[in-house]
Amino acid sequence: MPQDRNADNGGDYASPACMANEIAPDYFDPFAVDPQQARDVARWRKSERARLIAARAILPAAMRATNDAAIRAHLAALVGAPGGRVIAGFWPIGAEPDLRPLLASWHEMGAQIALPVVEVRAAPLVFRRWTSDTAMITSLWDIPAPPPDAPALIPDIILLPLVGWDGAGHRLGHGGGYYDHTLAALSPGQTIGIGYQGARIATIYPQPYDIALAHIVTEVGPQPLI
Repeated sequence: MPQDRNADNGGDYASPACMANEIAPDYFDPFAVDPQQARDVARWRKSERARLIAARAILPAAMRATNDAAIRAHLAALVGAPGGRVIAGFWPIGAEPDLRPLLASWHEMGAQIALPVVEVRAAPLVFRRWTSDTAMITSLWDIPAPPPDAPALIPDIILLPLVGWDGAGHRLGHGGGYYDHTLAALSPGQTIGIGYQGARIATIYPQPYDIALAHIVTEVGPQPLI
């Protein structure tokens, strides 16, 4: 990377595939103070994103299952009694942590569970109600999502998938910028990044649009943030 800088860049549904940054190539323009810096940032993050996704993909299935169970246990302890709250989760793609058993359990305990949907490009996500009985539809990248007639909800807690993360609570995502827009628009009460310990990096070189998360949870537990 030519300079010590970088950035985070989606598609028609949440947790977009890696090529999703091609959907909104002008994403950086409203935010970038220095266009050259924005380009340097984008190149660095694209490379780092690819590296981290590849490393995650080769984890043995048994190890991933063990790590996911640990993440769910730590997350359940952090959130506590979920009843009466709206919790936005995510459908796992590309070897992301699988929170679905915990989401279903929270629903049984009285929480309303939502999954994110991209309905307008380069705009905040819409969170639509999900239960284990929801008849899911298939998105552009074969990502299951709630149907358009599922009620839209405003989350009290947003769980965000992490491709990478740093000790300041900044998130490296898939590159569409949808969570950046969402956090800026909604200012939810609690934001929790979900990822693996091995995805920690020294810094994501945060840009003005990067909003630090309140918590990050890995298989090791909630991480101390500076």
